[in-house]
Amino acid sequence: MTTHAYQNPGTKTFVPEVWDSELLTQFDPLLVWASPLVTNRKYEGNISKQGDTVHVNSLLRPTVGDYTLADGMTSQRPETVDQIIHITEAKYLQVLTEAIEQLQAAGSLSEPINREMIRGLALEADTFMGAIVAAGATAAPKVTTTAGQEPQALFTAILDMMLALDENDIPNDGSRYVVVSPKAKRHLIEHPSIANAAAYGAAGATANGHVATLANFKVLSTTAMPTGVDIVAGHPDFATFASQFSGFRQGQSEKYRGDYLDNVHFYGGKIVRFPALDTKKADKTFDETKPTKGIVKAAVEWATPA
Repeated sequence: MTTHAYQNPGTKTFVPEVWDSELLTQFDPLLVWASPLVTNRKYEGNISKQGDTVHVNSLLRPTVGDYTLADGMTSQRPETVDQIIHITEAKYLQVLTEAIEQLQAAGSLSEPINREMIRGLALEADTFMGAIVAAGATAAPKVTTTAGQEPQALFTAILDMMLALDENDIPNDGSRYVVVSPKAKRHLIEHPSIANAAAYGAAGATANGHVATLANFKVLSTTAMPTGVDIVAGHPDFATFASQFSGFRQGQSEKYRGDYLDNVHFYGGKIVRFPALDTKKADKTFDETKPTKGIVKAAVEWATPA
């Protein structure tokens, strides 16, 4: 194996690209809010540091006119509305060891201590994105349950959310999702529409918190639920997550007698606005004080307190 100028001959068995690939392989399936099932990755752009911005230009829908031979057609100039995704977060992962070779022999990122650090990064990112999604969602009425009727109450609430999305022409292309709290999941699974083996055993049901499919929603569950929210339903086009790992580096610790490996995770998120559904301001930006119609949220009043 060739030793490059940046490598220490005694530790050249460390291959950053392999670790980067393994990090993503283990990181992505742990996500729910920041997963492609809930948020899109269409606008990641080129992220290199905290403070970067990613611009999203939305084309306003042109006016459709009536064509007549006498009047012909009137041309319209295209008009766009700018949205900015700010990369606000920078979280790091660092492993310190007496020798890089010992870390390699231990099995790299598949080892328990390293898996827990990756879980920590994933939870940070998911909690961040969950707060953004919930803050931008339209509030539905509180779901009130009675003892023994929780599954039906939750099922009805999800159908009401389906109706709210349908009435605003939110795409129903198989990408809709509903994220529920662990307690809501526990009761919802008792409903016959989810409890059958075909639904509960759907392919991929263990990745990204995927539980089942219901009314064309992918049913997901996570412990990273925003405070005061038990159910969120929507379409991934209406929230975006931009994420980039800086790549693993190695070196000698200045603080301890040992070597380190580290990686920095830069990310940001945003509710995505659409001209046909959101209010355009005079400065050609969207009014972000108003909730999006593409995501709906609700709290549950439990018959038996948690």
